[in-house]
Amino acid sequence: MSIVTVQLGQCGNQIGREVFNAFCGDVHGTHGLCSKKENESYHEACKERFFREEESEVPIARAVLVDMEPKVISQTLSIAAKSGCWKYDDQSHFCQKQGSGNNWANGYSVHGPRHKEVIMNLIQKEAEKCDRLSGFFTIMSMAGGTGSGLGAFVTQCLRDAFPSSFILNHVIWPYGTGEVIVQNYNSVLTLSHLYQSSDALLVHENDVIHKICAQLMNIKQISFKDVNQVIAHQLGSVFQPTYTAEGGLHYSRNPLGDLMETLVPHPEFKMLGLRNIPQMPENSLTYSTFSWSGLIKHLRQMLIANARMEEGIDWQVRPPRLGSSIPSSHSTNKPLHFNTSIANLVILRGKDTHSVDLGSFQDPSLYTSWLNPQDAFNAWKTPRAFNKYEKSAALVSNSQFLLKPLDNVVGKAWNMFASKAYIHQYTKFGIEEEDFLDSFTALEQVISSYTIL
Repeated sequence: MSIVTVQLGQCGNQIGREVFNAFCGDVHGTHGLCSKKENESYHEACKERFFREEESEVPIARAVLVDMEPKVISQTLSIAAKSGCWKYDDQSHFCQKQGSGNNWANGYSVHGPRHKEVIMNLIQKEAEKCDRLSGFFTIMSMAGGTGSGLGAFVTQCLRDAFPSSFILNHVIWPYGTGEVIVQNYNSVLTLSHLYQSSDALLVHENDVIHKICAQLMNIKQISFKDVNQVIAHQLGSVFQPTYTAEGGLHYSRNPLGDLMETLVPHPEFKMLGLRNIPQMPENSLTYSTFSWSGLIKHLRQMLIANARMEEGIDWQVRPPRLGSSIPSSHSTNKPLHFNTSIANLVILRGKDTHSVDLGSFQDPSLYTSWLNPQDAFNAWKTPRAFNKYEKSAALVSNSQFLLKPLDNVVGKAWNMFASKAYIHQYTKFGIEEEDFLDSFTALEQVISSYTIL
C-alpha cells in the first residue's frame, strides 16, 4: 500500500526532500548485508510505498508540496530533479507569493479556505495514482504560519475527504529559545486542532536533534540541512520496509495502519516519539562494533529515563516495583523522572535480528496498568541493514516523553494570553479568544491524561 506525503511550509518541504533522499540513498546503497532476493523484495516494498514509476525511468515521489511562498518549493523541486535518483511530479505543488507571516490564523482562516479546492485536488490526484492507499503523512512545523495554520486546515480537509484513510502528522517542535515571538500560540493552536483530526502525531523536537548533531554527529557549525538529515534518517528507520510478524514472509503491506494499530490503542493518546541508535558520523563507523544486547540495553534505558539520545542517559532511573503500589490513578509511587509508556514498538535492522532478546521491553512495570504488556509491545525486524549501519534499532513510543515540553509551551502561551499580548494579530483573521480557550482546554486534557498514566 502507498503513502501520500503532504509537505507544508518551508520546514515541511525541506524535511520532505531529505526524507525522500534518505529512502532513495538507502535503496540504492550497497550496504544491504542480505541476500539478493531479500534486497529485491525490500526494494519493491519501498518503491510501492513512496514512489511511482511512469514513462521516465526516474521514480517520482508520491508527494504534494504546499507553501505560501515560491522560493523553497522551486529549490526543493530542482535539487530533487538534479539528484538523478528520484524527482517530484512537476504538477504536484502549489505556492503563492505572499507567505503567512508566521501567523497561524492567517494560514488557517485565510489561505486555507481560499486555496482549499486547488490543494485538495492535487492531493486527490496523487491519491488516485495509488493502487491501494494506506493514508497520508504530513510534514509541518508548529511554530510558523503556513506549516502550522494551513497544515492544521489541510489535515481537517483530509479527514473529511478520506474518512477511512490513516493520517499521521509529523510535527517539528520549535526551539525552546524560540525563532518566532508567537510560536507558543501557534503551537497550542496547531496541536489542539491536529488532535481532533489526526490518527497520531509523530513529534521531533528541534532542540533534541540539534544536540544529536553536536554531540553524536560531531558537527561544528550546524545548519538546518544537518538537522533535517538526522530527522530524515530517523523517519527512514521507521518507514522503510520491515516484517511485522515473527517469521513473516512478506514486508508489511499497510505501514501506517500497522503503526497505528501497534501504538495508538486509545484516541486520547496520540503523541509518538522516536529514538534511534546508534547515530554517529560515517567516518567513525569503521572503528565501531555493536552488539544487539548493548543496543537494546541502551534503548530501554533511554525509554524509561526519557533520554532522547544515547549520550547522557540517567542510569539511576529504574522501573517501579510492581505490587508495592497504590492504585495507578494516584501514581505517586512512580520514581521521579520515570517515563511510563502506553505502547512501544522496536524496529531492528541488520544481521542476526532473529536472535535478539527483547524481553526487557515486555516488563509490565514499563507500561500503564490498563493495558496488557503483551499488547503494549511489538517488534518489527528485517535482515537488511539501513543506511550504512550493520545493526540499528529504532524505538517509536507512545509515552509521557512530551509532558514537560507540552506543559512548557501551554504555560508560556497562557501567560501571554492572560496579558492579551498579540491577540489582535489573530482576531483580525477571525480567530477569537474563545478559540484560544478551547485550544487551552483541549491540551490541558491531553496533559492530564498522560500525567495520570
